[in-house]
Amino acid sequence: MVFIIEQVTKSNFHEQMKKTLNKYLPLAYGSYFNILAAFSARTAAQKAFKVFCTPRKGSVLPAQQAFLEQATNGVTQINEQKIQTYQWSGHKETVLLLHGWESNSFRWRKMIGFLQKENYNIISIDAPGHGNSSGEIFNVPLYVDGIREVVSQYQPKYVIAHSVGGMAAIYHQYKYPGNSLEKMVAIGAPSEFSELMDQYKAILKYNSKVGTALDNHVYENYGFRIKDFSTSAFAREITIDGLLIHDELDEIAPVSASERVHANWKNSRLIKTEGLGHSMHQDEVSNSIIDFLKS
Repeated sequence: MVFIIEQVTKSNFHEQMKKTLNKYLPLAYGSYFNILAAFSARTAAQKAFKVFCTPRKGSVLPAQQAFLEQATNGVTQINEQKIQTYQWSGHKETVLLLHGWESNSFRWRKMIGFLQKENYNIISIDAPGHGNSSGEIFNVPLYVDGIREVVSQYQPKYVIAHSVGGMAAIYHQYKYPGNSLEKMVAIGAPSEFSELMDQYKAILKYNSKVGTALDNHVYENYGFRIKDFSTSAFAREITIDGLLIHDELDEIAPVSASERVHANWKNSRLIKTEGLGHSMHQDEVSNSIIDFLKS
């Protein structure tokens, strides 16, 4: 009994320590960036953006490995970046799967089952810095570089993307139209990069000097201002058919993001759910996607 109490106490202690670190570590980062900006705003922005782009999880876990080993594994090389691909072969159209932040291709295990029943040819990739892909940094432009190469190599007709993967899919179609894609599904995807950065600022509480330097850093390295990266704006230029699925109670990305994209995407349909959360692994979601692909 003493041993059990001791183990529970240790467990509670570790949980409390984790909560404390999660609460105060971001504030420590913010204070550090504020102090650093007083000497070099450029350096502060470089470090702040690196922290923003560094996933804390998303590696393939031992429990996930067996499922991914059922696929044919491949590697797509882009400069020094290795993008891990998985293929579940089928005789029908090729479907590309794009996961979101701090995830990997295992997140599609249920969707893959639905696609296999319809005999689709399935390609899934691990984003940069995730799963079995190389690198420690992840952002949408970097993801899009990998998507462009994979689309060119496998010529998918359909793409299904979740969360930030949806942002990347829309940006890819906006930036590189005229590819093989005919239909796109975006699930629980954010819309405005500025909203993500506002959340980052609220968590770290860095000052306006750091914020301005971050905007300059993004512009110098990626060619756009933070406020200008908007999938709802990009959607005006997209001509392929789209399906947007978003839960009205999504606490990660607000449903207003998909509403704005839908308002500007001429050939899109929006399905709003309630109580399904952000991950959207439910059968009703998968069935809606299959119906859209077959329509």
